Amino acid sequence: MRIALLITMATFAAGLSACQTMTPEERRAADEQRCLSYGFRRGTDAFATCLQRIDLDRRAESRAQSAELMQSMAWDLNGPYVYGRHWHHHH
Repeated sequence: MRIALLITMATFAAGLSACQTMTPEERRAADEQRCLSYGFRRGTDAFATCLQRIDLDRRAESRAQSAELMQSMAWDLNGPYVYGRHWHHHH
């Protein structure tokens, strides 16, 4: 089980490093290009909102991936986990 945990953590670390290959400036430029492709114009409130929504979506995705990893680790460690609204202990 510890090997599965190590593999999970290594996979997660690899995923993080893949996300970090893009500098903040490159990510901002890509986000701006995306908003421009949607038809928004720089300097408008709509353009700023577009950028904000992209950022919020990225953060929500990160939180979801983190929660999934934590759930997986709890399962792999044979410990308590949440299923719906109920706590269970896996034996």
